[in-house]
Amino acid sequence: MITERIKKIGLKVKLERVKRGLSREKLAEMADLHTGTIGTIERGEKEPSITTLEQIAAALNIEFEDLINVSNVEL
Repeated sequence: MITERIKKIGLKVKLERVKRGLSREKLAEMADLHTGTIGTIERGEKEPSITTLEQIAAALNIEFEDLINVSNVEL
């Protein structure tokens, strides 16, 4: 089940990616993930595993805790 929190995490991934001027393809390459995986996460269509979120956080050079802190994210 996709929750509002999962959708907010996806939006946060997108915002952080765009802030860094990265394409989905580049982020996927940096995180060792498929481009489609990044897209489904950003759209809130897929609940990512902790490992996947850790890979994305590392690729974005932010702390895992900062990536999943969505208290200031509005849908």
